[in-house]
Amino acid sequence: MAVDGLSLEIPDRAVTVLVGPSGCGKTTTLRMINRMIEPTEGSILLDGADIRQQPVNSLRRSMGYVIQNAGLFQHRTILDNIATVPRLLGWSKQRARARAAELMERVGLDPALAKRYPYQLSGGQQQRVGVARALAADPPILLMDEPFSAVDPVVRKGLQDELLRIQEELGKTIVFVTHDIDEAIKLGTMVAVLRTGGRLAQFAPPAELLSAPADTFVEDFLGADRGIRRLSFFPSTGLELETAPVVAADATADRFTAHATAPYLLVTDPEGRPLGWGEPDRLAAGETGREQLLPCGRPFVPGTDSLRTALDGAVLSPTGWAVAVDDTGRAVGVVSQQAIGEAIRAAHEAGRTDPKAVG
Repeated sequence: MAVDGLSLEIPDRAVTVLVGPSGCGKTTTLRMINRMIEPTEGSILLDGADIRQQPVNSLRRSMGYVIQNAGLFQHRTILDNIATVPRLLGWSKQRARARAAELMERVGLDPALAKRYPYQLSGGQQQRVGVARALAADPPILLMDEPFSAVDPVVRKGLQDELLRIQEELGKTIVFVTHDIDEAIKLGTMVAVLRTGGRLAQFAPPAELLSAPADTFVEDFLGADRGIRRLSFFPSTGLELETAPVVAADATADRFTAHATAPYLLVTDPEGRPLGWGEPDRLAAGETGREQLLPCGRPFVPGTDSLRTALDGAVLSPTGWAVAVDDTGRAVGVVSQQAIGEAIRAAHEAGRTDPKAVG
């Protein structure tokens, strides 16, 4: 049996992620929602009404559906691919294409791609077309079956961010299937962990899932780095930044030597963007070129990014310090691994005394 006794309530206008090992019934569950697969027993209610009481074609047209590799019509242009469902619903060609053009912009596709065909687009662009097509008739429900698993990690991250942005604007009810726990944690308002046989192991918000796994199966599925993932829900707002070690590349020699007690200084360009780390005496000697500096790792934006991102920046930096930037990329300070560790301990303590303080 692919799905056995599964019972859960999917919240409205939120992203519910189904995650679990291969063969646990994730895709079967998704396909039962739009009756591509009919359940042998039990019922699926949509706004309190059994979906089997609704004609299957009208049910499916009321739900957007996005699959891996986009599933586009190869003989149709991008614009006409997106306009498919509105046309099936009886919209005029002009109205359907106008809607398609609007959605191309919403999902971040260049309007110049409208008259191209799917084979002329990258994998990431095709997936964006798939999302746009699913949204074309403005369905209240969006079903997504591992839509981003066939693209490379960089493109995948961009598509995930785009989905979150669109969801913030539109507030759809999304059911998203993935086998990737990191994707589930990032996208899910609620996460349903399924075990083999389609049995529900745990259904909880991501922060609760990471902090309190229901059993050893869920704990093992979340992986050994569960604690690092949990840092994604701790804000970096309270980190105390140090600004003294931040020095412009065109500073005078005595400006560098004034910080001779610090092992490294963060060098910035004239606009304040970080270039890299240098030793004070070598900087005073004029070695301020990017090729002469140590890399500064990936910077983080205080208050926007999490403690996980800040810690990642410190770990990637050869100096052990993370670089903080504003939303324009200008350096606003640096913070040590030790200070980040203290912030993590404080966040854990706050979580113990007030569970709602985290996540």
